[in-house]
Amino acid sequence: MDKIITRRDFLKGMSAAGAVGISRSLFPAWMPRLAFRAPNQAPGDVLVCIFLRGGIDGLSAIVPFGEGAGYYDARPSQAVAEPGSDPNAALDLNGFFGMHPSFAPLVDLYRSGALAVVHATGSTDPTRSHFDAMQFMEYGTPGDKTIATGWIGRHLKSAAWQNDSPFRAVGMGAMLPTSLRGPVSSLSLRSIADFHLKGREGELRKAQDVLAQLYTIEAPTDALDSQARLVFDTVDMLQSLNAGSYQPTAGADYPTDDFGFGMGLKQIAQLIKADVGLEVACIDLGGWDTHENQGTHGGVFANLLSVLGRGLNAFYTDLAERMGGITVVTMSEFGRRVAENANAGTDHGHGNFMLLMGGGTQGGQVFARWPGLSPDVLNDGDLAITTDYRDVLAEVLTQRLKNPAVDQVFPNFTATPLGLVVPR
Repeated sequence: MDKIITRRDFLKGMSAAGAVGISRSLFPAWMPRLAFRAPNQAPGDVLVCIFLRGGIDGLSAIVPFGEGAGYYDARPSQAVAEPGSDPNAALDLNGFFGMHPSFAPLVDLYRSGALAVVHATGSTDPTRSHFDAMQFMEYGTPGDKTIATGWIGRHLKSAAWQNDSPFRAVGMGAMLPTSLRGPVSSLSLRSIADFHLKGREGELRKAQDVLAQLYTIEAPTDALDSQARLVFDTVDMLQSLNAGSYQPTAGADYPTDDFGFGMGLKQIAQLIKADVGLEVACIDLGGWDTHENQGTHGGVFANLLSVLGRGLNAFYTDLAERMGGITVVTMSEFGRRVAENANAGTDHGHGNFMLLMGGGTQGGQVFARWPGLSPDVLNDGDLAITTDYRDVLAEVLTQRLKNPAVDQVFPNFTATPLGLVVPR
């Protein structure tokens, strides 16, 4: 006997915090989860926020070779050699800092002025807990767990403009990033290709039939009917974006990786080119918690850096004609300790680095109020933080996203101008 589904049943399966979505109780588990709000084109950049989960070792990614013994004595097996001293040496940026050789795809972007590095940055809260550090960073409230919305969610709410696109904010992955939490609901999308259902178009039609039976789709009469209409429109749009036939511009070569990072960036590029109203896209790259056998030289760490570097290079190449209106920023919950441990790895630390990429970036620089690595200036064995990560994001917010409401996005915080981006 077929199950009778009522509007009440449908509502029980809806996502929390006012989001209206496709319920797992109604539709097959393989069907992507959607969440929408129907509140005109944003005046600022598209923001692509990349979270490097696990605590990337910033001292191996952006190498302070100019520190000399302060760096090399602390890392007998995991240090990256000075430029020119070894085939796998750091790639010189400014005579003091260099990039890990796996970041080679980013060097030309840096030298052309499209990429900037911020070092000795991060969240000011001292926690070494992954969960707490990620939560604080994505909420934008270090040390404060009382605010249950993400910094991007508050940006979307406080922006002076409206955007009725269901693609206003997209999180690529199985779960919606904490930074997107808030009253403006976002779309959590594992893959555009999932909407073609690998030949199971009949299953999608069944799901749509359920919605059509429960709601007035053609001429919506209330908010829920309008939301259901939006689900139809979104599915139709995603079906029209054939990810399998997408051809990147200028031979851009996205990496094929086990984390889906390259594919995720490619799909973000496709959404941007489709002009569907995308304002913010979030994507993760995990695997950076390298306590043992870190693999700075040809191992896990080096391979992950290659995925990140090749992905960013492909994204920039693919969207070169549009990068004047796109800002990419990377962050990680914390860095690693200066000294390597006995297991050829690095433990949870503090200060780290961020990358900024895009047409508005004042690139070709490593911005660092560098504190040094000598034992007397370390923060309990860690690189000290001299630039609050919120200063970086606040500058992107005001200068590139055109939202001056820093006090709402980052409450109880006074931003310091850094000069990392030019006004849009």
